[in-house]
Amino acid sequence: MNKIRWGIIGTGLIAGKFAEGLGAVEDAELVAVGSRTEASAEAFATTYNVPRRYATYEELAQDPNVDVVYISTPHPYHKDNSILCLNAGKAVLCEKPFTMNAVEAVEMITLARSKRLFLMEAMWTRYFPAMVKVRELLAAGAIGEARLLNADFGFFREFDAQHRLFNPDLGGGAVLDVGVYVISLAHMIFGKPTRITGLAHFGATGTDDQSAYLLGYNGGQIAMLASAVQTETPHQAVINGTLGRITIHRHFWQPRRLTLEVYGKERSEIEMPIVGNGYNYQVDEIHACLRAGKLESSIMPLDESIDIMETMDTLRAQWGLKYPGE
Repeated sequence: MNKIRWGIIGTGLIAGKFAEGLGAVEDAELVAVGSRTEASAEAFATTYNVPRRYATYEELAQDPNVDVVYISTPHPYHKDNSILCLNAGKAVLCEKPFTMNAVEAVEMITLARSKRLFLMEAMWTRYFPAMVKVRELLAAGAIGEARLLNADFGFFREFDAQHRLFNPDLGGGAVLDVGVYVISLAHMIFGKPTRITGLAHFGATGTDDQSAYLLGYNGGQIAMLASAVQTETPHQAVINGTLGRITIHRHFWQPRRLTLEVYGKERSEIEMPIVGNGYNYQVDEIHACLRAGKLESSIMPLDESIDIMETMDTLRAQWGLKYPGE
């Protein structure tokens, strides 16, 4: 089988984890990395044994030996970096949040579709075996009709005004960084909400250090969600249905263990071990799509990425949270 050749734009922590994940995919080959500086490109390439390293993103985008580019830069640069690669004829996997807002998401998707190039948001959670099992259980009606979702993703980070988590110039705040996980989970289970409301607490730099979201749906379903960057939470998701519940245990965003409770029956503990570090599962999906000639994934459809951005746009508009450049 011919290898699918990857390039990575960005050299931060998650880019390194993704590079490790590629190593667990038999038909993947990491051939190039692009950074804003020669030093960081060289250091990353040495650490992860990448043969070609570039001091500009433009050089990587133009490399004819790269089939797919993974975008792992700060949130505000996702759109421009993705468009750069799409215009160079590359398939693109772009980190979450997909963009800063829905307008940017539409621009990226419109370009990809016009050029008939593959594009996907890197919501890696959806591809873990345990999350595949969750979708199977829901589709089979194992807990009846899913009605109520509780999910949280919060951690404590010491305040640093220049760190990307708190810096508005870098898209800081809980909602874009980890809120996207709980909101994406709700979209996966219930679809697009028809009622959206939320509360946020703002830190010294004007970004949300914790926020909560209440999403409602035409069928009466409700999602109660929360995220934080200065408060530790259980990192758990519970899907309550008319016949039982599914608990996705800590950490639900890289799930390994589920509990299925059907009322009147003995509970089932479901262990779903992973191979690699988990980033490899979304790579498997992309490879399957590319080999089948698909332009997007049915597990993380592009229109759903727009819907998720619209949900976060609505929340931020309620709070008056606007980022520089918007």
